[in-house]
Amino acid sequence: MTTFIALGNWTEQGARTIAESPRRLDAAKKQLEEMGGRFVSFWMTMGGHDLVLVYEAPDNAVAARFSLILGRLGAVRIATLTAFSEPSYRQIVTSLE
Repeated sequence: MTTFIALGNWTEQGARTIAESPRRLDAAKKQLEEMGGRFVSFWMTMGGHDLVLVYEAPDNAVAARFSLILGRLGAVRIATLTAFSEPSYRQIVTSLE
């Protein structure tokens, strides 16, 4: 599975309904599992982003669908990054030699 890091910010709607955020997180976890992925970790953060999600998905298409589903709900805006583990990073860099 591919690892993804999603950086999220609450929208105005999401901030107004912040008390519902834990329920939305549980629903997002369930949705991702139904799509064949899984949450690895979740953090609420301070600074440039309100949330950081680390999750695994079978492929880029599933990750894109998951981001679109989250965005469609209107509570968060997500920017998704593909993540490479340290062993993958080392393999990629070694292949340049």
